[in-house]
Amino acid sequence: MKSVGIAILGFGTVGAGTYNILAERKERIKEEYGVDITVKAIYVRNPKKAITNGAPQELVTSNFDDIITDSSIDIVAECIGGIEPAKTLLIESLKAGKNIVTANKELFAKHWGELEKYASKTKAGMYFEATCGGGIPVIRTLTQAMQANTILQIKGIINGTTNYILSRMSDEGASYENVLADAQALGFAEADPTADVEGYDASYKLAILSSLAFNKFLPAELIYREGISKVQAEDIAIGKQLGFTIKLLAIAKLIDGKIEARVHPVFLKNSHPLASVSGSFNGIFIVGDNVGDIMLYGRGAGSLPTGSAVVSDIVFCARQIEHARYAEISDVITKQDIISDFTSDYYMRMTVLDLSGVLSQITSIFADNNISITSMRQDAGEGVVSIVLVTHKSSENNIRKAIKEIESLSEVQKVNAVIRVEK
Repeated sequence: MKSVGIAILGFGTVGAGTYNILAERKERIKEEYGVDITVKAIYVRNPKKAITNGAPQELVTSNFDDIITDSSIDIVAECIGGIEPAKTLLIESLKAGKNIVTANKELFAKHWGELEKYASKTKAGMYFEATCGGGIPVIRTLTQAMQANTILQIKGIINGTTNYILSRMSDEGASYENVLADAQALGFAEADPTADVEGYDASYKLAILSSLAFNKFLPAELIYREGISKVQAEDIAIGKQLGFTIKLLAIAKLIDGKIEARVHPVFLKNSHPLASVSGSFNGIFIVGDNVGDIMLYGRGAGSLPTGSAVVSDIVFCARQIEHARYAEISDVITKQDIISDFTSDYYMRMTVLDLSGVLSQITSIFADNNISITSMRQDAGEGVVSIVLVTHKSSENNIRKAIKEIESLSEVQKVNAVIRVEK
């Protein structure tokens, strides 16, 4: 039987979850997969804290050289997060010929090419299932199960924190600020929630998924990004009346050889499979030219779901004779390859003075910008009118131009909300 030594970097939520799963399933993994996996070391900066949190004292080290020089350690599982020191530790591991497993989406999205450069020199493997979708096996689906397809589209709810916040806002009619405070108190959101609520986390994950799907490296900075911090409970309530559910969606499409990539709030029709993905769960919708639609669903975060993906990669890596190379990441997508003027249906809400002729001015601006309206409603107040409308499929540039023109009208107090509608 093959024996494989593991080092775990970090003993926080994911690191502890990974260690506990490996300890609990050690004998089952031996029986079912024919590999004897043993944790040889746990690297942390604060050994006392790790031991207090359940790490075996004899495994804990704060000296990374202990791992690099230990020939019995074959796989280094990075569960630290952030760019540094994780990047340096992984590079040193690859230079020493050790395979790496990581859950670090930001690091991988930003420095995949650099890591691959070192990995290819020593023929070491890189495994990163846990970077996207928590315990959902989406990486292996894209790399191991879609060979007969050109992938045309990915749509995903890939951030559990924002899905939890938007689900609570939708179910309870609560404000963004109140639900965010609850999410922070429960540990779903960080003290600084920017990475989640402003869409950075989802854009890193979409960069990784798109690179695999379209066989070209997509830099995260080329992805259009918009967060949920401006989503208002009033619009969620109106959307529900229109048959919509609000989600932060990551979208990537292959269109005539170019890539459309965006992360932003959307209204989904209630009949869409992703509309029912609630709470901290994730859902990923993949379209292949031959297989059609595929839907993956599961918990997107947490010690055990993410630890499950890390352990899955460890076992998968341990059984490989030769490791996959990712030559496609040297073929980098540029701004010229990105479709910035994408098309969508749009939901809009605006507040205007209750005067005759205002609506005709607004509809005239839409007509001048080739925007047609599917539905419209007006709610009168004291001296003002709230106008809610949904457009047919329109171009992003035309919508932006029309909004700018509408906002310049003296009779328009405010364009309160613009939310894209995905069908």
